[in-house]
Amino acid sequence: MRLTLLQALIATLATAALMFLLRAFPFMVFSKKKPPKVLSFIEKYIPAMVIGVLIVYCLADPKYLDFTASPWGIPAVAGILSTVILHLWKANSMISIFGGTILYMVLERLI
Repeated sequence: MRLTLLQALIATLATAALMFLLRAFPFMVFSKKKPPKVLSFIEKYIPAMVIGVLIVYCLADPKYLDFTASPWGIPAVAGILSTVILHLWKANSMISIFGGTILYMVLERLI
């Protein structure tokens, strides 16, 4: 089945509206009152949890971290270390996640 331009436009607009509502929902709900403690906990600790999950995911597959063959795990270890250093230095999750990922991808292509 071929998608027409109108159908693609409708799908894009519907998705954009849904994303906007999902992003605005917490602000609408908690604009007059303080959020629950569980939400404050999630807001504070979710970046570190995401980084932890990414590290575990990276290290779980031996093709990403193979110390027995070239490049001997250098891209993965450098990506992990740069992510940690950037996070400790800047305390910004986006900078640390993207910085480590970019370094890993560059090293993976070069080595």
